[in-house]
Amino acid sequence: MTMIFSKLCAVAAVAVLATGLSGNAYAQGAAPAADQGTPQGYQPSGTDANAAGPAGANRPLDVPVLYISSIEVLQATVEPQIQIVRVTGLVSSAGWGGPTLVPFFYGKPADDVLDLQFIATSPEQSQKAEGFQPISAEFELEAGNPFKGVRVRGYANALELKGMTGSAQAQIKVSDCKDCIGKKFVDKGQGQGGPGIIYGGDLPPDYRAIAPTHGVKGEVHNPNRVNLILDADSKVVMAFWE
Repeated sequence: MTMIFSKLCAVAAVAVLATGLSGNAYAQGAAPAADQGTPQGYQPSGTDANAAGPAGANRPLDVPVLYISSIEVLQATVEPQIQIVRVTGLVSSAGWGGPTLVPFFYGKPADDVLDLQFIATSPEQSQKAEGFQPISAEFELEAGNPFKGVRVRGYANALELKGMTGSAQAQIKVSDCKDCIGKKFVDKGQGQGGPGIIYGGDLPPDYRAIAPTHGVKGEVHNPNRVNLILDADSKVVMAFWE
């Protein structure tokens, strides 16, 4: 398994082995010119078979993973005597990379809990909603560190292990929208879920339902936000992560 270390640990008041970060973002080259007389928005963009959604949202971002699902702390049995924090999370779609654990803030935490963010690099293009994908990273600590537990933060949740041994798990009970297409969308506070219904309260936070008469207020590219394109009867005809 790839070992992930944090550059930021040198400024945190902890003894962390810092050997560099993964997950650098790469700029995409200029899009090919469109043929004369053909709307540019309909030109193929890239070669990603899972791409969907706005053609103008073609850039990777380093952002927190959507959910944290587990934390495990292991003790090395050979020299050097280090502790390894292994974290697993869920990203919104295929195409994510560069998983990295970094301190949440500078300095010594007031509660003596190692507070981390789980960051990864999003796909360059918006992706079809085809199910959450697991992703993992590790963080190393020197023996004798002062921590009494580990807390890891994602985009939509945080998980804490109370102690520096053992493991903790979170139950992620939200819809990944892989089966949304063809179902009727009902927003939060306007009904409830059921067969053939996609209920807003069952989706991850910051979802966006876009009816034929709606604009697209907000930023163009948020890889942790699912977009539901609706028809005139509020049925989902497309679902993608920005």
